[in-house]
Amino acid sequence: MKGERGTGNGEQGAAVRTAAFSRSPFPVARSLRASRAHGFTLLEMLAVILLIGIAAAAVSVSVSQGLASARVNAASVEMAAALRATRAQAIVTGKEQVFDVDIRKNTYKGADHRDVRLPSGMKLSITSAKEDQPDSSTGRIRFFPDGSSTGGHITLQREQRKWQVNVSWLTGAVSVVTT
Repeated sequence: MKGERGTGNGEQGAAVRTAAFSRSPFPVARSLRASRAHGFTLLEMLAVILLIGIAAAAVSVSVSQGLASARVNAASVEMAAALRATRAQAIVTGKEQVFDVDIRKNTYKGADHRDVRLPSGMKLSITSAKEDQPDSSTGRIRFFPDGSSTGGHITLQREQRKWQVNVSWLTGAVSVVTT
């Protein structure tokens, strides 16, 4: 009778004690659970390091593309400001002013007659009137005292990104468009 109730059986009492100390709903031998409870395996550590490396590479590529795009955007905004300043100078002085673009040197020159070089890796092109092309690598947009201009557009490109700075011939208004 003693064996039937299980109070004197040593094996059943040990299983109850192990289950009482275990935090898992499934009773596991203490020696197996204790050996796996602390630390990570080398394979797990290598997998985590590999994932962190892949994530860092993806972020760095994204950031570098964003910086390149910001440089081209800033260059187009600066060029538009120089065009507007040239137009304003024509209105204020009452004299025709020119805005020259040299596609070979990647530079432009406004009313202040100072050469401004575009960032490296950027392509520059200009569409203007035929009579405003002094040579094969230079284009020109003229602004008149009444605010009008000869019109045209200047395209800045870096890789697949393009910005177009448009100048209206009738009003001389300058706008920047992403294409």
